[in-house]
Amino acid sequence: MAALQTSVPGAAQAPTERPRVKRKRTVGQRFRHDWPLLLLTLPAMAQLAIFFYWPSAWNVIAFMDYSPHRPFWENPIVGFAWFGRLFSDPYFLPALGNTLKFALAQLAFVFPLSIVLALVMHSVVSTKIRSLFQSVVYLPYFFSWVLVVTVFVQMLGSDGLVSNLLLQSGGDRLTFMTDGDSFVFLAWMQWAWKDAGWGMIIFLAALASINPSLYEAAAVDGAGRWKRMWHITLPGIRPVIVLLLILQLGGILTVGFEQYQLQRDSVGFGATEVLDTFVYYRSIIGPQSESFGTAAGLFKGVIGLILILIANNVAHRLGEQGIYQKS
Repeated sequence: MAALQTSVPGAAQAPTERPRVKRKRTVGQRFRHDWPLLLLTLPAMAQLAIFFYWPSAWNVIAFMDYSPHRPFWENPIVGFAWFGRLFSDPYFLPALGNTLKFALAQLAFVFPLSIVLALVMHSVVSTKIRSLFQSVVYLPYFFSWVLVVTVFVQMLGSDGLVSNLLLQSGGDRLTFMTDGDSFVFLAWMQWAWKDAGWGMIIFLAALASINPSLYEAAAVDGAGRWKRMWHITLPGIRPVIVLLLILQLGGILTVGFEQYQLQRDSVGFGATEVLDTFVYYRSIIGPQSESFGTAAGLFKGVIGLILILIANNVAHRLGEQGIYQKS
């Protein structure tokens, strides 16, 4: 009967409440509410300000004839003169070529190795074996490059363990650690041993976020291990792969300093010279000024920024989020 009365035109309807509209909080209200969180971020903000933003402001000396022996405002502006001197330096292009060669080798071999290690680790059922494997692979990431190079010298050097075994069996000593032609492969082995475990941890965290019911449903439908990996696992970690790939492209001209400096005397500067060692020998202890080294560092930063923007735009076109969303 009540239903019939509500359907009759003119019948009294129960008043409906209007949805409440949430008012935006002012800056002062948000500060009073979130001040503990802001307080926790102060150490990180101070670190960024002291060790990143303040040094970045001194990139302006790349356009000046800077000398630390006179006041900053008395240094004359020279425009792009240091960049012209940088590009005309006979050691710059070989260093740039070596840097790109090492960076592309690391991107093509070490980056996929981290994904493979994460997939292997994810498929291990035993918790004890997984913990042991994770510790063994991840531990070298905390080693310094001094220790990494020392381990390789003790194993693969001319007086190392492998050379002694070859001598006992009638063979010759290894010259692997002093051969400039094979230094790219040697550097790849060192990267793989030291850095692949760190990438594996990141991809393992991405694999843990995949819903296990997807694998169960695929197994019920008859999908094998390879099909589940291709259609569930890899699409599940694809955003993380794209994000790390973009970040690595941004730092493609920063391949490190210690690894190449430590092996410079044994392998030769022609095979180990990269942009970081080039700046050190030509600017810090060499004949050029601080402005020359700053111009080289600014060149690296601009190239990295351009590569990040291009890679992020390609990621958006492929339907991925990238490192930032379009406005």
